[in-house]
Amino acid sequence: MVEQQVAPQGAPQGAHWLSLHLLLSHAKDEVPDELIETPLPNVMELAFYFEQAGVGLSRDETYQILLALKQLVDAHPLQKCRFWGKILGIKGNYIVAEAEYREGEEEEDEGLEEEHEGAEKEEIRDDEEEKEEQEDLDPLPKSTYRPPPVVPKEANRSGANKFTYFVCSEPGKPWVKLPAVTPAQIVAARKIRKFFTGQLDAPIVSFPPFLGDESNYLRAQIARISAGTQVSPLGFYQFGAEEGEEEEEAVRDTYEENPEFEGIPVPEMAESLASWVHHVQHILPQGRCVWVNVSQKKGEGEEEEEEEEEEKEEEPDEPEPEVGPPLLTPLSEDAEIDTLPPWTGKVSSSLIPQYSIAVLRSNLWPGAYAFATGRKFENIYLGWGLKYITDNFAPHLPPQVQMEYTSGVEIMEAEDPTVEEEQAMKAALEEQKAEEEEMEDMEEEAEDDD
Repeated sequence: MVEQQVAPQGAPQGAHWLSLHLLLSHAKDEVPDELIETPLPNVMELAFYFEQAGVGLSRDETYQILLALKQLVDAHPLQKCRFWGKILGIKGNYIVAEAEYREGEEEEDEGLEEEHEGAEKEEIRDDEEEKEEQEDLDPLPKSTYRPPPVVPKEANRSGANKFTYFVCSEPGKPWVKLPAVTPAQIVAARKIRKFFTGQLDAPIVSFPPFLGDESNYLRAQIARISAGTQVSPLGFYQFGAEEGEEEEEAVRDTYEENPEFEGIPVPEMAESLASWVHHVQHILPQGRCVWVNVSQKKGEGEEEEEEEEEEKEEEPDEPEPEVGPPLLTPLSEDAEIDTLPPWTGKVSSSLIPQYSIAVLRSNLWPGAYAFATGRKFENIYLGWGLKYITDNFAPHLPPQVQMEYTSGVEIMEAEDPTVEEEQAMKAALEEQKAEEEEMEDMEEEAEDDD
């Protein structure tokens, strides 16, 4: 039984509750700002809305994820943190958290790894140069194949690496930071289909080969899913008013919340895809959000080595820049998948529409959902991390067989002579030898006469 608090006799009606309210407000003022302003998201409130949409996890698991996110926020200097979703695997699952470090406090361990890789490449080049010097006496045919230029990855806080992602197999287990994604990994991930095993160090055996292990493949899939399914109500975000004309011509990658946004009616958001927009940049076929011309970025040493060969060859045409849909593009412009709409919208309850929310489901990435009601909205992904395909998956075909080495006189194998040819050659050699002996005898006789 809950005891009811009754105002003392003789006191004015509501005086006790007024004093209690003042006491609570005074206690609230004494709460430090660190506890109020925290990057920890209110996962339980979001789970309440997703439960109305018919998606989400159990309440026990959701509360455990909330406690796990609190551990993540306490261990790292994060400015923002969000429960991204859950990716299922064969032997284990991945709970994914999307985070953003505070300015100047981001951990940069990947640069050291790149330096070590660069040093190893230099050592390999030195060994190859030594071998070439040794082979100068007996040169071998050299290959004219040149590998395509490497597309540089996008810097932190930009493009596909705008956010940092942490994963854990179960709530309570340590969080693991995923590495930054590279364009080559995104391009390869688009050509293969692999189920996750739940082990970050598991190798990815596929064709074309994937550069990295399951942690890199997981990061590439997260980037692809985020670029295609992270949506928000139209007008909630807006571009900054301080941008100049030069920045307007470039690709916009930043936005801010619109304080004047009052929300869109739920029936309109459920029926019209034009009331939703993408707030994550589109990934181009190059594997980056911002296209870069790799043909212009060459080192001085490489240019000096290639000058002689480039003079003989014709200059290739300049590649055309890749252009994708700009930021905050409405969902109504998304392409269909063989007459299948890319999105499906509905109202959470048709019996009580005044208290329902708008629910959006992605048909391109099964497991991606979004809800919106008033100024509240959120995205979540619960699935296997694979894209929808209409037909059966067909692996990427291997390249064509290379042509044989061009044969020449210096490497052609001579045919064996016949018996008649050998006898004729032997007779010719004997005649030549006899003539040489006669010439020597005549020279000796001439010397004796002198």
